[in-house]
Amino acid sequence: MSKSQHRSVAWSWLVSVLAVVGLGLGLVAAPAHASPLGPLRPLPPLDPAAMVAQVGPQVVNINTKFGYNAAVGAGTGIVIDPNGVVLTNNHVISGATDISAYSVGDGRTYGVDVVGYDRTQDIAVLQLRGAGGLPTANIGGPANVGEPITALGNTGGQGGTPRAVPGRVVAVGQTVHASDSLTGAEETLNGLIQVDAAIQPGDSGGPIVNSSGQVIGLNTAASDNYKLQGGQGFAIPIGTAMGIAGAIQSGGGGPTVHVGPTAFLGLGVVDNGGSGAKVARVVGNAPAAAAGISNGDVITSMDGVNINSATAMSDVLIAHHPGDTISVSWRSHTGVNRTENITLADGPPA
Repeated sequence: MSKSQHRSVAWSWLVSVLAVVGLGLGLVAAPAHASPLGPLRPLPPLDPAAMVAQVGPQVVNINTKFGYNAAVGAGTGIVIDPNGVVLTNNHVISGATDISAYSVGDGRTYGVDVVGYDRTQDIAVLQLRGAGGLPTANIGGPANVGEPITALGNTGGQGGTPRAVPGRVVAVGQTVHASDSLTGAEETLNGLIQVDAAIQPGDSGGPIVNSSGQVIGLNTAASDNYKLQGGQGFAIPIGTAMGIAGAIQSGGGGPTVHVGPTAFLGLGVVDNGGSGAKVARVVGNAPAAAAGISNGDVITSMDGVNINSATAMSDVLIAHHPGDTISVSWRSHTGVNRTENITLADGPPA
């Protein structure tokens, strides 16, 4: 995803109230395994072309538009239900005002509805409108250190047949740290798969498959401001991703899971040194603007919860939906404290 073609994840974080925190990754060496007969010979690498032929039809290329800053983005998803249910990374669709998906399996482009997402685990579930009879991913089990894999994805938003790169599982159970280069907000993901395949922007949300063509992980990659500390070759285990997808599809929310349309306040905020969330942008005609919130103001409380960071603001809003009314307190840039009840609008996914 180039800066000239695709929007920055961090900028979309600014224009939507429910900010996605970029997920960065750290490296941990994998333990060596020994055999009584001596070191095991590594298995031969997989044939990328064969994996594309086998798994490619189960993949969709996701294209996004971001109406608040006239930018576009791209990513990948895997079909988990023949009626067009797709699993992807949340950061692929975060902040998008329009989403479409090209199905490699039937060659059609579909409009997309966001079923739900978990921004802290970087998982989203999408529904392709009017889809039916699509080839579905063969869901596998745990990854094993040393096994050959292939990563497939819509590299750089090139579209068409997925690009495939071979590699091996380097380590499992990795804890990785996430940071947004603009806000400094951080998250942590646990239990990730580390691979030595060259995963690139656009591959996010695509499958990592084993020698049987089974999906064992979901690619997680960086873009302009979505920074991965220590490299890009990481994936969310498919068991973890499918567990979150199941919770979303069942309609079950939770502290980090949002189901249905996203509530929109219309603010871009940044951290304010542990004291509130500072307003960096106000979207015209959105609820916050109508309430009188301006650039430079500091949000101090929402829904009765003290706000000490930009991420805390997202945590409060994750449980809300369009039409909900919440109490918002802020300190204006002139030093005046105000509180208003604000009705949330319908906005892009967080």
